[in-house]
Amino acid sequence: MKVILQQDIKNLGDAGDIKEVAEGYARNFLLPKKLVIPASDSSKRVIEHQKKLIKLKKDKRKKKVEKYAEELKNVEIKIIVQTGEEGKLFGSVTSMDIAKKLNEKGFDIDKRKIVLEAPIKQAGEYEIPVKLHEGFTAIIKVIVDKE
Repeated sequence: MKVILQQDIKNLGDAGDIKEVAEGYARNFLLPKKLVIPASDSSKRVIEHQKKLIKLKKDKRKKKVEKYAEELKNVEIKIIVQTGEEGKLFGSVTSMDIAKKLNEKGFDIDKRKIVLEAPIKQAGEYEIPVKLHEGFTAIIKVIVDKE
């Protein structure tokens, strides 16, 4: 059965794509959830219009994310922690700690967007990437200092 995707569907395609799917999959899953519409001449015209609207929305969102990324590049976060000898931390600084400090500065960033390979366990300066949206990444400066 030929269907037109209304939204991006993982392992199937992007919104607006025309795909051939099993009839049962379309009838029992995709159509009831309004993820697709059956492909016909009139629905194809509607989809072309929707593709234009989606492109406009993506462009608008892209500009917004670029501006947000520029603002984040200038952010410097200072985290004060207790340390032992040689600057080793008692505990560690995690993405949750960084997200909390970002929220205090007015940036609503989810801790899962902060890319830490491992928790920070040493005092010093770090450049931490923050994934924003659709491939945009901003680098923030995190300073871990002794109490």
